[in-house]
This record gives sequence, structure tokens and C-alpha cells, in this order.
Amino acid sequence: MRITLTDRARRIAALIEDETGSTVRDCVVTDPDDRVIALIAAGEIAQAIGRGGDQVQRLQRRLGQPVRLVEDAPTAEGLVASALAPAAVYNVTISEGDDRVAYAEVPEEDKGVAIGDSGRTIDAARLLAKRHCDIDDIELA
Repeated sequence: MRITLTDRARRIAALIEDETGSTVRDCVVTDPDDRVIALIAAGEIAQAIGRGGDQVQRLQRRLGQPVRLVEDAPTAEGLVASALAPAAVYNVTISEGDDRVAYAEVPEEDKGVAIGDSGRTIDAARLLAKRHCDIDDIELA
């Protein structure tokens, strides 16, 4: 699947790579809330976030907008679980009907975390799952 970045997303991805030393696999600036969602190469998320989140905080100050970093994964199930972090995801199953739906098993106490403030976490997960795995929706189980 071919991913196209806007000019602004390309500039932000380059900034994230320069600032953190990590590899950005995808970058999206969402409308209308103007936040950055960056997909970071597998194994590089800790480096990208930094100790105590200092890298993310510095990026947010520099860009003047919220930044969400998500670790890439080799499978669709892994990407969905990673995108819902920091919620604990026990299992992800993907239906193969007309619409591809990922069902993520999350403990009741973590469902709010998986959804995020105003649904931002699950929206970011849906966006990345659609762009990279052709998944139409994510539902929490």
C-alpha cells in the first residue's frame, strides 16, 4: 500500500527524525485538531519518546501542537495493539468479511485509555490501521 505524505507532514517527519534519531515510517497532521501522529520504526520508540517523555515534550513545544508517537509492528494485529498503547491489549483479531474490522481485547479498566481523550487514541489507531493494513474499523472488546 502506498502512503502519501503532505509537504507539512514530510517536514515534521524530518524534524522528528533529526530531533530524536529515530526513523519515521509515516506522519499525519490531523484536521481539525491539528495534531501530529507519527509512526516510528519498530524498536526505536523508546529513543523517540526519550527519558520521561522529554523528546515528545520538546517536539510539542517546537511544533506548538500535540504529538503522538506510535511504534510500527510487522503485523496488522501488532500495529493495532501498539497504536492503542498505553492501554494493555490482550489480543487482536481481524475479521475478513466485506469490511476488515480489528477487535482488540482490552481490560475494562483500560478501555478509557484505549479510547483516549475525546476519542483521540482510538481515532489515531483507526487512521494508522487503515493507512497501513487496510483495516476499516477497530472495536474494543
